[in-house]
Amino acid sequence: MKVILNKDLPTLGEEGDVKEVAKGYARNFLFPRSIALPYTERTIALFEARRGEIEARKTDKRKDAASIKERLEGLDLTITMPAGANGKLYGAVTNQTVSDELSKLGFQIERKRIELAGNTFKSVGKYKVLVRLYESAAAEVSLTVQGQVLKTETRTTASGKARRRRNVESEPAHNPQTGSAPETAPVANNPVEPQAGGSVPVEG
Repeated sequence: MKVILNKDLPTLGEEGDVKEVAKGYARNFLFPRSIALPYTERTIALFEARRGEIEARKTDKRKDAASIKERLEGLDLTITMPAGANGKLYGAVTNQTVSDELSKLGFQIERKRIELAGNTFKSVGKYKVLVRLYESAAAEVSLTVQGQVLKTETRTTASGKARRRRNVESEPAHNPQTGSAPETAPVANNPVEPQAGGSVPVEG
């Protein structure tokens, strides 16, 4: 069925646009939220009367888009990601990654408006990111992906040394003359007990 949008809806269109949508979508979502109105003679007349203010708002949006485009293209965006020594990322840079980074700089841009060649970047390097703004306006943002090398090898070596040190400490000391570990002296099976009077008999 035909509807006229009463508000901007990024996934559908802008205020004043005429769209063809499913009846259920219109009745269950668009109409209850006043996002759209049925396409009738009455609503057509209503929007014709509002055309001037709608166009004025669109002009403001175009100006805002031009300003944002200029600011975005003046950026040199840098994202640091964990990576191997060969420059391959442990993970990937996505449009959500870029959206989050732009948000930190004060740009509230939906990830759907951000386009990456191949959808993701999986290696360090310099890239161009396309940001769709308003109507045909789009900004090309310079992006540098830096790698943060994880020091796994250093940790492995250190833990290996610690293990070797514990093993050495647990081994018995070797006798330098015989080359073998010293034996513990055997304990006598029948120890001599002192006799009455506190003296121990001595064989002579």
